[in-house]
Amino acid sequence: MLSPKRTRYRKTQKGRVKGLATRGHRLNFGSFGIKSLEPKWITSRQIEAARIALTRYMKREGQVWIRIFPDKPVTKKPNEVRMGKGKGSPEYWVAVVKPGTIMFEVTGVPLEIAQEGMRLAAQKLPVATKFVVKPDYAGN
Repeated sequence: MLSPKRTRYRKTQKGRVKGLATRGHRLNFGSFGIKSLEPKWITSRQIEAARIALTRYMKREGQVWIRIFPDKPVTKKPNEVRMGKGKGSPEYWVAVVKPGTIMFEVTGVPLEIAQEGMRLAAQKLPVATKFVVKPDYAGN
């Protein structure tokens, strides 16, 4: 599971996911990618499940980049606890994803394999996604 080695603060506020992605919205490393179409929190477990589905389908050929990282702690109070008495303890980590964020990139595999692998990975994620191809990709 992905999680930060250390953070400045143990607990953070929820915040809001507003606007479109202005960073991480272009393919930088691979020839293919999946792009988020809606704002959402994606947990480290969901990222790992998508990565496993993708690499299994590609039979460990090519190269995969995970472009999102879960660096926001989400807290939770135990069940049946009365109101008050402070904020709960951190339970899991999430990556904040805005519309337009590239989440995974792939290179070194044919278009059909990349497309099907990304489809399988996208099924594991809680957001609507779109398969994107680098503009200068010439199907080798």
